[in-house]
Amino acid sequence: MDLQPNSSPAPLKPLLMSLILLAVGVQRSSSYHMESLHRCSLRLLPISLAEKCFKPTTLPPIFRFTRMLVPKPEFMNPNPHFTTRKSLSSSHTAKAGWLLGMGEKKKTNLPDIVKAGDPVLHEPAREVDPKEIGSERIQKIIDDMVKVMRMAPGVGLAAPQIGIPLRAGFSLLQMPCNPNTRNLLHVTKVSPFSFLQIIVLEDTAEYIGYAPKNETKAQDRRPFDLLVIVNPKLKKKSNRTAFFFEGCLSVDGFRAIVERHLDVEVEGLSRDGQPIKVDASGWQARILQHECDHLEGTLYVDKMVPRTFRTVENLDLPLAEGCPKPGSR
Repeated sequence: MDLQPNSSPAPLKPLLMSLILLAVGVQRSSSYHMESLHRCSLRLLPISLAEKCFKPTTLPPIFRFTRMLVPKPEFMNPNPHFTTRKSLSSSHTAKAGWLLGMGEKKKTNLPDIVKAGDPVLHEPAREVDPKEIGSERIQKIIDDMVKVMRMAPGVGLAAPQIGIPLRAGFSLLQMPCNPNTRNLLHVTKVSPFSFLQIIVLEDTAEYIGYAPKNETKAQDRRPFDLLVIVNPKLKKKSNRTAFFFEGCLSVDGFRAIVERHLDVEVEGLSRDGQPIKVDASGWQARILQHECDHLEGTLYVDKMVPRTFRTVENLDLPLAEGCPKPGSR
């Protein structure tokens, strides 16, 4: 038998429509559930990953940290508790020392000047044997004295001030023969503080130029060449005296007023062993008296006018009441 649509029974249409609506609803529901499942899965991820899923961006640049070997500075000490100072080269010292005042002290073989307080300055010196004056030892002592005086600088120096004593020894004196006893030897020990009677002095125009002209004029100070006198003997030629401030390389930094004779005569031997005679006045006479006092174990502070002893910085301050004013008498 043959069936046609117009001839299909009426109850089939509602059923077909229901099936179609049901299929559409299932499809929409599945798509909704899939979207919901996707959103839920994104919520379980970290926020940064979730953002990347929604808004993908380019990755930031990667920075690599590399370790570089830095050489250790030479001045660093492995032990920080004990530091060491690296010495400057001689060329650097020569260039900067004059400005910084940190230059290395010149090392010399010259003897140091003995300072006040050392008992050797109060020991009298002994005469030099004329036969020894030309010896290498005595000549070296004289050369050292001149160098030390000029290096200080000063205008005079006596042998005891450089602290070179004679060799300590013994002098053997034979006693007269006694028939009842054997010959006896009397032993006398020479003091270990025995010094030579040698003085050196020199005053130059350069030194004098450092002092005020009115002062050097009042002192009658004039330049003179180097003098070396062995075994000096001093004589006063007049009764004229003068009061002036006086200093000493062994009492550095201080001054005191000392009364000295204005005219003296000194006889002795030159460094060649020849007789020498010096007639001096004014400031040169003062220097000769000062140095000859050293040979007797006397310092200028032993002869100074009381209450005039002061530092160099206080020379311009008024003298105490009753003290004589500087000048000639």
